[in-house]
Amino acid sequence: METCYRHPERDTGIRCTRCERPICPDCMISASVGFQCPTCVRSAPAAVPRNVAGGALTAGDPYLVTRILIGLNVSVFLAVLAAPALTVPLELLGRYVEYVGGPVEGVSTGQYYRLLTSVFLHQEWWHIIGNMLGLWVVGGPLEAALGRVRYLAVYLLSGLAGSALVYSLTPPNMATLGASGAVFGLFGATAVLMRRMKYDMRPVGVMLALMLAMTFIPDGISWQAHIGGLVAGAVLGAGMVSPAPGRKRAAVQWAACALVCCTAAAMIVVRTAELTT
Repeated sequence: METCYRHPERDTGIRCTRCERPICPDCMISASVGFQCPTCVRSAPAAVPRNVAGGALTAGDPYLVTRILIGLNVSVFLAVLAAPALTVPLELLGRYVEYVGGPVEGVSTGQYYRLLTSVFLHQEWWHIIGNMLGLWVVGGPLEAALGRVRYLAVYLLSGLAGSALVYSLTPPNMATLGASGAVFGLFGATAVLMRRMKYDMRPVGVMLALMLAMTFIPDGISWQAHIGGLVAGAVLGAGMVSPAPGRKRAAVQWAACALVCCTAAAMIVVRTAELTT
């Protein structure tokens, strides 16, 4: 009969499932399969706490990216107030001619940066206050749930998708700006997350219904940005909270990001071809 490696005077017939050394009942620690010895348990790496998207929890401010995004939007707004001429080169325009015979500018001429710079532009106080309030209320908790990198991906890709739909469906000389598409994307991802976690959907459902009503009732609001961002956010949210295990979950998340990005790129290419032929 073997003896416990920690208590040589005790006979045993049990071995540690990791190191295979004999252990007595006092040294047996239950594991997912069999038993482990105290030495192996102490040497095992500590489990890394993870969020619902499978990412490691980060220390510090859980709303850090949300604060930075709000700071960027407010900074750009103040810069535009001080120098209104900054709006024209940054807003979303498909094809723009300032005067007859002048140079043609816009996304269709290769200024693709407008698709994202316009997401950080606002001209009216009510516009930026509404968007930043939505970003704080919905974005903060979503950042804490998904982690900084995944949350930022949802925000930027939703904004890009909203801009792509605007570019595809509006007249090329119609200027569009605002973070509404990105914020609607956060709402879409939040709705998917809440359903996945089996939370009460009524609060977010009522809020979404009111925001969609405000999208289609007043004039001058870009419904294309709102719908494009909302759909993209829902797709990204479904990918981020996929129940797939381990590395498969990461693959699903990357696939969701690639799907939204490639779809937006295809829409941009098709629209550009229409405007340049």
